[in-house]
Amino acid sequence: MGSIVCETPFDQEQTAPTFVGSLEVPNVQEIVRDNSSSVPQIYVRDQCDMPKATEITHLSTDIPVIDLSLLSDDNIEELERLDQACRDWGFFQVINHGVPSEVLQNMKQNAEGFFNLSLEEKNKFSMPPDDIQGYGHAYVVSKEQKLDWSDALVLVTMPQEFRNLQYWPTTPVGFKDIIDTYSKGLATIGEQLLSSISLNMGLQRNTLLQEHKGISQALRINYYPPCSKPDQVLGISPHSDTSSITILLQEDHLHGLQIHHNDDWIPVEPIPDALVINIGDVIEIWSNGKYKSIEHRAVTNECKARMSLAAFLFPNLDKEIEPFDSMVKSQDMIKNYKKVKYGDYLLNSMKRKLEGKTHTEMAKN
Repeated sequence: MGSIVCETPFDQEQTAPTFVGSLEVPNVQEIVRDNSSSVPQIYVRDQCDMPKATEITHLSTDIPVIDLSLLSDDNIEELERLDQACRDWGFFQVINHGVPSEVLQNMKQNAEGFFNLSLEEKNKFSMPPDDIQGYGHAYVVSKEQKLDWSDALVLVTMPQEFRNLQYWPTTPVGFKDIIDTYSKGLATIGEQLLSSISLNMGLQRNTLLQEHKGISQALRINYYPPCSKPDQVLGISPHSDTSSITILLQEDHLHGLQIHHNDDWIPVEPIPDALVINIGDVIEIWSNGKYKSIEHRAVTNECKARMSLAAFLFPNLDKEIEPFDSMVKSQDMIKNYKKVKYGDYLLNSMKRKLEGKTHTEMAKN
């Protein structure tokens, strides 16, 4: 990996876009392998920088659970629950989503198999200096910034012509096929959710799907090694997602994801075979702020490594996004966001460290 050198990454003449690179930083998994009690200072957060809100565990059960099979039948009550989840939480879990348990478990097992490879083997798929795809770290823009206690594998999975297969692991055997099957299943979920959100926004069912011109998707597999001082580090810094929606697969019995809700950090307790959905910045802009992208973070633990698999669904990079007129009219005719080109918005966020919702200022009036 190297410095951020790519100022115009979205070349319309090439098949697949190139994204912004990241500075080279240590591999966290190797730090733990070499000395499990070592936590380099670059990962230790100053107490004044650590979020002050108290984790409210009992509120985990309040995070909405949506039955996707009911949404597919346009069940009015389930549509209302989805509207409330998007409006009041920005996060929810979906069940009966149609992706077989076997596919979910195979994804997790193969991802674990990849991260259990030697560093030499994993580095065969390292991120290049000018791109976010591959194995390594993203959003590292300064040698002075505090680092997250995690490693990652990032792949563009859809559309298929955007796939850069040189970064797709060849080990474990069959991992590529599992990723393909998994990403197609998530695209179907995304299409259903975008259709239902369209209806809840007072739009035609296919409006948001047309805005995407098909589903673009990127996958980030996060690996959080155990940490001897988990109260001094963060697995991933607080941030909102630049996607339309994000679909996350968690470990079945190990939580680490927390969402910022009413000034508290609430853990998202895993539901076996459920998927966690969160509203991204694009939906916030289209809805004129009715549905907001929510800050979330990942914490670590002392005992066991943890993984999460986040799929980001987003519109074409050349798409201009702004609030729909109907959403402006329903909110006292105040347009809270200006028109922005999505590729420019994404580039702007990639050139910054993860820091809450600071990157959304680009789109605000």
